[in-house]
Amino acid sequence: MEIRETPFQPNIKFDRTGFQDEQLLTFYKALLKPRLIEEKMLVLLRQGKISKWFSGIGQEAISIGVTLSLDKDEYILPMHRNLGVFTAREIPLFRLFSQWQGKASGFTKGRDRSFHFGTQEFKIVGMISHLGPQLGVADGIALAHRLQKEQKITAVYTGEGGTSEGDFHEALNIASVWQLPVLFCVENNGYGLSTPTSEQFNCEHIADRALGYGMEAHIIDGNNILEVYEKISHLAESMRKNPRPVLVEFKTFRMRGHEEASGTKYVPNELMEEWAKKDPVDNFKEFLLAENILSEDLDSSFKSEIKKEIDEDLKKANAEPFIDFDETKELNDVYKDFVYEEVNHSEETEELRFIDAISGGLRQSMQRHENLILMGQDIAEYGGVFKITENFVQEFGRERVRNTPICESGIVETAMGLSIKGMKAMVEMQFADFVSSGFNPVVNYLAKVNYRWNQNADVVIRMPCGAGVGAGPFHSQTNEAWFTKTPGLKVVYPAFPYDAKGLLNTAINDPNPVLFFEHKALYRSIRQQVPKDYYSLPLGKAALLKEGDDITVISFGAAVHWALETLETHPEIKADLLDLRSLQPLDTEAIFSSVKKTGKVIILQEDSLFGGLGSDIAAMIAENCFEFLDAPVMRVASLETPIPFSKALEEGYLPKKRFEDKILELLKY
Repeated sequence: MEIRETPFQPNIKFDRTGFQDEQLLTFYKALLKPRLIEEKMLVLLRQGKISKWFSGIGQEAISIGVTLSLDKDEYILPMHRNLGVFTAREIPLFRLFSQWQGKASGFTKGRDRSFHFGTQEFKIVGMISHLGPQLGVADGIALAHRLQKEQKITAVYTGEGGTSEGDFHEALNIASVWQLPVLFCVENNGYGLSTPTSEQFNCEHIADRALGYGMEAHIIDGNNILEVYEKISHLAESMRKNPRPVLVEFKTFRMRGHEEASGTKYVPNELMEEWAKKDPVDNFKEFLLAENILSEDLDSSFKSEIKKEIDEDLKKANAEPFIDFDETKELNDVYKDFVYEEVNHSEETEELRFIDAISGGLRQSMQRHENLILMGQDIAEYGGVFKITENFVQEFGRERVRNTPICESGIVETAMGLSIKGMKAMVEMQFADFVSSGFNPVVNYLAKVNYRWNQNADVVIRMPCGAGVGAGPFHSQTNEAWFTKTPGLKVVYPAFPYDAKGLLNTAINDPNPVLFFEHKALYRSIRQQVPKDYYSLPLGKAALLKEGDDITVISFGAAVHWALETLETHPEIKADLLDLRSLQPLDTEAIFSSVKKTGKVIILQEDSLFGGLGSDIAAMIAENCFEFLDAPVMRVASLETPIPFSKALEEGYLPKKRFEDKILELLKY
């Protein structure tokens, strides 16, 4: 061993009891790899060859220790500063370099940057910039493990800043209530961007929060690779045998800025100096040298080997051309491929209310798909507030029909996690209005995930919606326009029992996220003969309810029935009446064909006018059918106010009477 004049004094106490020399060297090499990659990336960042970098220097022991503690088929959901997760899972470096440069061999094909990706091959699920949703996704993966009788755990990371988000609290609560084997790893590195922990939470330790959720918690020195590995290994083994969530707070520090552009001027120099002495790589190296396990020559050999791999793989990634824009491919990758399978029904029918048709379709889909899980508030023994899942628990059991806490965001995320593990999920929003509490994971996770890294979201969200029942501003919205403009989501809005059952079955078959709107006023007021057995109907096909040459009426949901009533009141009006049924995908062929025939068109929607779907349909007609029009395209919608409660006000708000006036006016044009 080399004798030094001023020997390094380790600031971390390592206990090597139970560790063999070879294992300790494996840990050291694993720590070195992300450190050396980072040093290279910082050079490339200054050269403008990568666009952004979130440094994990000083935190490597957490990523390496946790990853090596888990089985390779156990999922890990990392954050920005967890490069060690990716290297410890032995992802080829050229693929990481390609990802960071936006090249074809990257995991997102240039569609997302940095660590915003996942890979089923390596059982890693990357984060999105909104940080919190991955915690609930981990719940879903862990739930799937439990349902599939697998003794596996799921590890998910967040920073101390992320623990202030509602998703953190929802995910911990769900995991605790359902006893899900999730290892919640909080990297407390002192700062959320520039905001110190003293301005983020008022408890002494983040681990203290576990008590409120009835959860086990531990505090670990995040810079001590041996402590991390040993304690997480024991916890993981215990959690596999006795499934439960565990919160682990890793005390560590971020030695560089939140990302490189932000710098570290806001950090006191003495604090930087104090934590620099606790560097996880340097301290472990000195420990190994002192124990005669590592020599300077062997250390140099390790570094040369890793640097050679970095250089070779970087050269391979650099040789790859940048991705060319292909409009067809971009559009095709927004949704997972779905080949519609038409299932025809027998002639035997029964008269069903709208609500019964939905319940029947859901029951038959549960029978058809053993991997379908239903989740929602009060949907188990109570049967949901509208009784659609009444008696489902007796037939399918509480594991598949699950009451949830009141946490819409966390449950949507849990559904996403189930999809990652190959299961199907149906989430019932008690009222469509409440989806606003789960809006982020719907539009930013479910909608974008297939486009970003080829992972579908096999989730149906049922949306009881609509006015006309005196439910007021928070239980009456028909908010389909929030979602029809979001690429990656499908939106279905039936008006009749027959359509509701067949379209719901298809929505559940479809591996893409579907928002399924059900108008509450139709639940018990509309009846129709509906096939008794299972059948499907295609998405994106409108229904032509009436035919005529005078005018085209386009509508969906309860407004279809208002249009029917108006046309029956005025038999002199010979109209094509199109019930869209599916809003995304939209049957533009049926719309254009009818408009070209009649020359006049009126669009009726329950949603308020500005920004509603009718506005887009009107614009599409103007662009594609202008020369066939004999009059301006007309739109009729509800008032530009929230939905009022009292009957008189609600009737004035809704557009039914105004529709009658407008269609008569248009016919005279």
